[in-house]
Amino acid sequence: MCEANAYVKDGENEVLFMESVDTIEPYENGLKLMDIFGKQMFIQARIKDMNLLNHRIVLEKTSDHKHIKHPHEYND
Repeated sequence: MCEANAYVKDGENEVLFMESVDTIEPYENGLKLMDIFGKQMFIQARIKDMNLLNHRIVLEKTSDHKHIKHPHEYND
């Protein structure tokens, strides 16, 4: 399987954000991630590192804004 786990860089630590990520879509404000079950989450971040061989995606927040909105809360 090709899915990966997404982590958010928090200082020196990496915190698990979403498991089994299948799709990442860029948006003006950040990224929409979708897992293999269709669950979608939005985060104001950019991709810092991606290693698909190890099934890891590391995200870096682009703002101090802590609230994570779901994509349906944004208009394209």
